[in-house]
Amino acid sequence: MVSRPGGRTARTRTAVAAALQEELLEVGYAGTTIERIARRAGVAKTTLYRRWGSVGQLVVDLFHEAAAVEIPVADTGSLEGDLRALARSAVTLLLHPRSRAVFDIVVGEAVHDEAARAALTDFFAGRVANAAPIVARAVARGEIPANTDAAEVIRQLGAPYYARLYITGDPIGEADADRAAAVTAMAARAGLLA
Repeated sequence: MVSRPGGRTARTRTAVAAALQEELLEVGYAGTTIERIARRAGVAKTTLYRRWGSVGQLVVDLFHEAAAVEIPVADTGSLEGDLRALARSAVTLLLHPRSRAVFDIVVGEAVHDEAARAALTDFFAGRVANAAPIVARAVARGEIPANTDAAEVIRQLGAPYYARLYITGDPIGEADADRAAAVTAMAARAGLLA
């Protein structure tokens, strides 16, 4: 069967994604079932079972799809400014209840589920590729050494707020994004992220 953009398959995926997010917000992961999602989305539960098999796989598949979406990368004229804009964007996304609910599940599932681990790995690889122009522009401006590793820059940028969320359980905000950007830019300028 060939899926058509804007066709029934696309409408079903959109309805299921919206229903999943609503269920996660309303009853949490433990209370979310294929039956509840199907009812809310207005589709047959057999469609969901055939396509995804479980709530966990549904979450992973939709997360994997969302991870492929490119995020606009700011060009502020400086490495620190670009990193600040990127970090603020990431923190804003993580603070959005719908995004956070799905992200929390995928992070939790990635510990023991290969598909979830792959989705999370692909998500971060996509984010690194998407943000690589920030590093390339900084190298071209002479702000950082030519051998700066873009992946390491982006990992260092995200590590503080992901650690707060998933390790220490501390809240995150714009100040954390700004601090992460400043520290990462300083490390890159010093040649520590080569």
